[in-house]
Amino acid sequence: MQTRRFGRLGWQVSEIGYGMWGMGGWTGSDDDESMQALQLAVDLGCTFFDTAWGYGAGHSEGLLGDLVRNHPDKKLYTATKIPPKNFQWPSKREYSLDDCFPPDHIEEYVTKSLKNAGLGSYDLMQFHTWEDQWIQDDRWIHKMNDLKSQGLFHGMGISINRWEPWNGVQAVQSGLIDSIQVIYNIFDQNPEDELFPACEKQDVAVIARVPFDEGSLTGNLTTESTWPQGDWRNTYFVPENLKSSVEHADALKSLVPKEMTMPEMALRFILANPTVSTIIPGMRKPDHVRSNMATSDAGPLAKDLQTKLRGHRWDRVPTEWSQ
Repeated sequence: MQTRRFGRLGWQVSEIGYGMWGMGGWTGSDDDESMQALQLAVDLGCTFFDTAWGYGAGHSEGLLGDLVRNHPDKKLYTATKIPPKNFQWPSKREYSLDDCFPPDHIEEYVTKSLKNAGLGSYDLMQFHTWEDQWIQDDRWIHKMNDLKSQGLFHGMGISINRWEPWNGVQAVQSGLIDSIQVIYNIFDQNPEDELFPACEKQDVAVIARVPFDEGSLTGNLTTESTWPQGDWRNTYFVPENLKSSVEHADALKSLVPKEMTMPEMALRFILANPTVSTIIPGMRKPDHVRSNMATSDAGPLAKDLQTKLRGHRWDRVPTEWSQ
């Protein structure tokens, strides 16, 4: 496993991290299997684990706490996210700081997340939604600095809406945050336009999420794909999105080298960008952990393949179903 510097915080983290949403309450989640997968990730060199209170109302945080306690001799970087007070994902322009992150709510959920994990501190505390207009209301940063000074976390960041990489540029330019979490993959290349240059200038770490476009970049979806009742993917892969996603993914299949899988190609495309500090694919099964972790040592893709994949950029705009 290769490591990368995590922005101005200076941490050396595994370039393939671990996204823990799926094990927080998706259908088919099993705690024993989740812990086996997490343990395997540690064995293979993963050191960055991203969770949130919103992943099963703290359930995923609890699993992360157990993992940390199982490895007192290893430095595992822990990251979680404070949910918005109105519990609405994604954020909308009309939401104020009081709607989402008033100071008392920030403190309440930092405390809850620590209790869920049974940890004295997190390495990274993030806002799970963000509006760049909030940068003008300094109550959030005063509260975060206060909690940080108490040793409850060591760095702070934000996670921004799907397909809105512009909606975090002001926060990065302010110099107030240490990291930003954004969707970045073969289809979603638009963070390169404004957000990544701002991160480079301010030395802000980039956490690349949704590397497989919620599954379409695994190449396994079809227009007949279904999920159990209550599964989040049913609300995201509505018919028009499922059809379009499958069509875009199918257009990539001829580019996958014979010795490679589409998920490997997707991760290695992201690894080619040095601005990215770590990638956090969601993983619930040990087989997924093995294949995803192996991409680090495989390195970036060949230049000619990278160039071809750039032609598959897919600029999308938020809709009612794009949580």
